[in-house]
Amino acid sequence: MNTSTRIPATPPSVLAQIARLPELPMPEIKALWQKLFGADTPNYNRPFLERRIAYRLQEIEFRKVDAHLLERNQRRIASLLETGKVKKRDGETRPAAGTVLTREYRDVEYRVIATADGQYEFNGRMYQSLSMIAREITGTRWSGPLFFGLKGPAKPDPAVKKGTRR
Repeated sequence: MNTSTRIPATPPSVLAQIARLPELPMPEIKALWQKLFGADTPNYNRPFLERRIAYRLQEIEFRKVDAHLLERNQRRIASLLETGKVKKRDGETRPAAGTVLTREYRDVEYRVIATADGQYEFNGRMYQSLSMIAREITGTRWSGPLFFGLKGPAKPDPAVKKGTRR
């Protein structure tokens, strides 16, 4: 008698689950929809169902409570109630933990990972800011968020026209 000990399987990663969606037969897609949304599929358009299921799987997996985000939102709400105006974004906005930032510079691709403690990992070392990493890469001072595409360049002042004297 062949008795093998069964090792409990770890659940597949979200990426693996999403990659499997095109291979699943339609009855399994419908069953997965029912499990995730608690309702029958709204239609039989397979690409639509796959996209919504993929989104829902990521939403469930990556939804985490971020205390900093909650505090920031509470400050913005208080400011709105007090002044009646919504302030523009706080300068302290950072990418979510686990975000991988990539930048190609001089034909070399650089990757930076945002960590849960608000720092950034680059080439096995921890950095306090993206600007420090941008300087490490380029050898000159750069705005880290600008270098990694998290914010656009400053808009020119429309009152000052090029080529005019003051």
